[in-house]
Amino acid sequence: MIEKSNILHDRKIAILATDGFDESQLFSPKKALEEAGAEVIIVSLKEGQIKGWTADHWGKSINVDATVNNSTSDDFDGLVIPGGEKNPESLCHNKNAVEFVKDFINEGKSVAFICHGSQVLLESGLSKGRTLTSWPTLKNKFIQSGANWKDDEVVVHKGIISSQCPYDNPKFNKKMIEGFSISPRCNKSSLH
Repeated sequence: MIEKSNILHDRKIAILATDGFDESQLFSPKKALEEAGAEVIIVSLKEGQIKGWTADHWGKSINVDATVNNSTSDDFDGLVIPGGEKNPESLCHNKNAVEFVKDFINEGKSVAFICHGSQVLLESGLSKGRTLTSWPTLKNKFIQSGANWKDDEVVVHKGIISSQCPYDNPKFNKKMIEGFSISPRCNKSSLH
């Protein structure tokens, strides 16, 4: 468990997700970020609510704060992309979502991927030369893309924080908070 702190008190972090996000991979990092003092904004493909997935059925819903159509990386200090099989698949098929992720990476801001969430990194074409981990079934795709895939719980490299599965959430959350605390800052004048 993450102790309450103010390490991220002046940071605004986006969580990019849509229907089918893995429930534990969104709610656990969100709670950890908020306990570290960050303002967390749920960004999605649509307005309203998105519904999580847990085990083999639909789970809890969460309100969407902004859409990728009305958000830019300039609005945020960092980005989290939870996994689940359905969530990344939908994000990868949305040009605006992929561009949103690419902008964070190109600006050198920290991006945290959990499990299958790293598929969006593959789709962005920016995985070459990066050292990371993911759900093991994605290993060969990352190697083919020119990435250095590691069989570790959590890997941090060049602003990319990646983890293999929800069981790694405590270690992932710790590394994510560390990464966001040193990530380049957003342009405060662009905030709504």
